[in-house]
Amino acid sequence: MKKTIAAAALLLSSLLLGACNHNQETDTASVDDPALSIMTTFYPMYEFTKEVVGDAAEVSLLIPAGTEPHDFEPSAKDMAKMMEADAFVYNSPELETWVSSLTDSIDTKQTTIIEAAQAIDLVESEEGHAHEADHDHDEEADHVHELDPHVWTDPVLAIQEVETIRDQLSAAYPEQKDQFAENAAAYIKKLSALDDAYRAAFKDASQRTFVTQHAAFGYLARQYDLVEASISGISPDQEPTPSRLAELKEYVETNQVRVIYFEENASSKVAETLASETGVELAVLNPLESLTQEQIDNGETYISVMEDNLSALQKSIK
Repeated sequence: MKKTIAAAALLLSSLLLGACNHNQETDTASVDDPALSIMTTFYPMYEFTKEVVGDAAEVSLLIPAGTEPHDFEPSAKDMAKMMEADAFVYNSPELETWVSSLTDSIDTKQTTIIEAAQAIDLVESEEGHAHEADHDHDEEADHVHELDPHVWTDPVLAIQEVETIRDQLSAAYPEQKDQFAENAAAYIKKLSALDDAYRAAFKDASQRTFVTQHAAFGYLARQYDLVEASISGISPDQEPTPSRLAELKEYVETNQVRVIYFEENASSKVAETLASETGVELAVLNPLESLTQEQIDNGETYISVMEDNLSALQKSIK
């Protein structure tokens, strides 16, 4: 026991001494290495931020590649990383529901907290309310999102998120304002071209309905005057009721839906069942809630995945 106490005391002394040395090293390093440290939650926030800051900051991803962000909960180690960062970028409290409980713990004088969707009015989730009613306010329904957080799947709203990240980082670090503005302008040009491609593709479409695995493309549908019907609600792990599946089967047949879209990073069992029962094609539509490490290593980006999504949607929207 005495050895254990002594060892603990020695460890504590080492940590305290290390903290002092770390502060000295940080002060020294700040002269030689001006790069900021920015923590982002999930992939779109990572790419949007990285495109804005360029080489002016080191951008890291909190939620591991291939991990579903709806159910993610940060560990104590994750919390420590957030507190050490110069800035922390997330989408909205409606997706990263745990953020509201952490902001009181983070020193905002040291870490700039940026809500990328702050300037966007989130819409109510009809699917979420329906699911909640079906479960009669049971435990699972308590986790249903009342608002739809998937704004990044709309290129126009993605531009707004990039602008918010740019503006808030510029306010916090004005000495790099011009670099942030230049980088953001170049990336927004690409997002605007993506928006143009979507508008051109669906401008004269007569069939404007598509069926997805979960309700992640509502904002995209509104932007381009399309209609999304989803198997499950805002969260991909919500299981549809038998009555919902029966409704969708009738919906697919009535509206002559050609394709049912599933997600590579989530279970596609229900989508496969519905496609089999209705005799329609299956295709991938990526909600960009996460990219796998393999996708990242292969150079896939928000832009490239959204271009793939456009090609996939054109199988339905004619």
